Amino acid sequence: MELSKLLITLLILQAIFPSHTSTQAAPANSDLFREYIGAEFNNVKFTDVPINPNVDFHFILSFAIDYDTSSSPSPTNGQFNVFWDSDNLSPSQVSSIKNQYSNVKVALSLGGDSVQGGYAYFKPSSVDSWVSKAVSSLTKIIKQYNLDGIDIDYEHFQADPDTFAECIGKLITNLKNNGVISFASIAPFDDDQVQSHYQALWKKYGNQIDYVNFQFYAYDQGTTVSQFMSYFTTQSSNYNGGKVLVSFISDGSGGLAPNDGFFTACNRLKSQNQLHGIFVWSADDSKANGFRYEKQSQALLAIRH
Repeated sequence: MELSKLLITLLILQAIFPSHTSTQAAPANSDLFREYIGAEFNNVKFTDVPINPNVDFHFILSFAIDYDTSSSPSPTNGQFNVFWDSDNLSPSQVSSIKNQYSNVKVALSLGGDSVQGGYAYFKPSSVDSWVSKAVSSLTKIIKQYNLDGIDIDYEHFQADPDTFAECIGKLITNLKNNGVISFASIAPFDDDQVQSHYQALWKKYGNQIDYVNFQFYAYDQGTTVSQFMSYFTTQSSNYNGGKVLVSFISDGSGGLAPNDGFFTACNRLKSQNQLHGIFVWSADDSKANGFRYEKQSQALLAIRH
């Protein structure tokens, strides 16, 4: 009898004080705005992009890839090279935009979809050898460019989810522990192979990942507001406890477009205290429309209530 009372008391206490798992408490609204830049070599510069001083602004250089820079590139097992438009987005231009705006940070993204017309594969020889080369090559690039964080955007894999989780998890942990970066994000989208890799990483190293740049624009073009809200709920559950950011693609080729209700969805999430930030792919494409939706996104994020 006493034992059953004790068990009931313990169950009640557990209900009142749930144990802390590896995921953090649900994050609240944020004024974070992030934009990928430099992948398309159309001479876009940091200074072209409107920056609202009342948001937390991250540029994400696209991409650093562990491939060689030959005309038919092949994987280098963690030896990263710069594949973004470094003529227009150089170390001195990074320093200049950060000096001009105290609210700007600059990160680099790893991987991406393609390299010189072929898929960019995540292809490590072994966890330890890849991590060792990745830490040293990325530290060099990050210090040279005076960067603040990294984003993980591998989309094609020649390694199983556990290997991906260990390589990327150890890379992020190492760079953070060495004081090389202050934040890290991942950029998954709704594809079985992609999700299996990123969810393995999240499960083991989610506490090292600050933001989830979920590519909502990879859903079908013509996504409705209610579908978008449903996708957001699903991905918030997949990356439980994470800051799942909403997103659009500048050229309108997928997902919920800015002129079709994207901002309606953002306001709805904001009223539910779930707007953890907005990111855009990409400044290169937005240049053609004068960055109108970047301005609108930042204006919405800058409103504090």
